[in-house]
Amino acid sequence: MINVTCAIITINHKILVTQRSEKMNLPLKWEFPGGKFELNEEETDCIRREIHEEINIEIQGKLANSIFDYGTFTINLIPFLANYISGEIKLTEHKAYKLLSKPELSSLDWAEADIPVVEELLKLEI
Repeated sequence: MINVTCAIITINHKILVTQRSEKMNLPLKWEFPGGKFELNEEETDCIRREIHEEINIEIQGKLANSIFDYGTFTINLIPFLANYISGEIKLTEHKAYKLLSKPELSSLDWAEADIPVVEELLKLEI
């Protein structure tokens, strides 16, 4: 099982989502930005490190994990809520990003592990 953190980042009442590139696993699927744990890294340290590589954020809290078996690998997706503070968004691996309202999230072709996170997010008052 691969442990992966992700951040649901709010910028001006919109949610930041990223599209995987053609060269990545699950090409062109949409997801919340984040990444894999490093050796002996805690989940909070992982998300702070991963997101800091692109933008500066403040972590608010955590949603329920989403575990999904893709057949050749299994993901344990660990989502955090975050507020954008400052910095320029620089995509180092992804093809694109969008800032969307919560209702617009349902229109994307999400990576399967992200779908339960989107469903939980749509129920929250943020």
